[in-house]
Amino acid sequence: MYLSRHRTAGGPRWALDGHYLPEDFALGRLLESPASEAADALKDLRTGGSAEEDPLLPPVEPYQEVWASGVTYLQSREARELESADADAYARVYDAERPELFFKAHGWRVVGNGDGVRVRRDSRWNVPEPELVLVLNSRMEIVGFTAGNDVSSRDIEGENPLYLPQAKVYDGSCALGPGIVLTGPDGMRDLPIRLGISREGHVVFEGDVSTSRMKRSFEELAGYLGRELSLPSGAFLMTGTGIVPEEEFTLTPGDRVEVSVGELVLVNSVVS
Repeated sequence: MYLSRHRTAGGPRWALDGHYLPEDFALGRLLESPASEAADALKDLRTGGSAEEDPLLPPVEPYQEVWASGVTYLQSREARELESADADAYARVYDAERPELFFKAHGWRVVGNGDGVRVRRDSRWNVPEPELVLVLNSRMEIVGFTAGNDVSSRDIEGENPLYLPQAKVYDGSCALGPGIVLTGPDGMRDLPIRLGISREGHVVFEGDVSTSRMKRSFEELAGYLGRELSLPSGAFLMTGTGIVPEEEFTLTPGDRVEVSVGELVLVNSVVS
């Protein structure tokens, strides 16, 4: 089952497998239910006309939160050690019992497929981070996934790990989409993740990894997020990146960034 969110003349509206759900359908309400009931709840809803001609919106509601995980792949640990004056901090968290988790964006700040992402004006070294993003219900159960781009300023975080919020949280730094694949965690343990970056029509970077290379499980990350945090309308949790462009690469306005997770493809241009 596949959920997508669209821009219509009457306002944002959700669709199931390409057909509109009732106007009052809200993802947050669906995520208040146990994961075992989500599919049946959707099957009971009547669907309407085709949504294929209407533009996509990010598959998150304005009041929902997006969180992120760091250093969950070996490649990410090595990249952070390279960029940071405090490299040992990343080696420790990679092997620690407790994962790195941080807030990324409110839903209203997220951009969707076809929208523009940004790089900070006060940063000289910026990269996309392609990630599988868990869709969690209020119980921190995994009900699905989407594709995400955690745009990051590597030089700012590398200067001091305490600058991570400034390196990660700013306008245009979080993209999700194009929609949500509803499935349990077993359906995403060995999904391919790919990143392609084009500049002036030419490919300047390509990379790929599998979610099977993750150091931590999806359930572990979700469990830590919900330990002492209530998220009654569910949440989105980025699970870290295993693809890091080489040290000399940085995003520039006009670049086209394509992130694919399984069959989902999220495309964004870099805007100033």
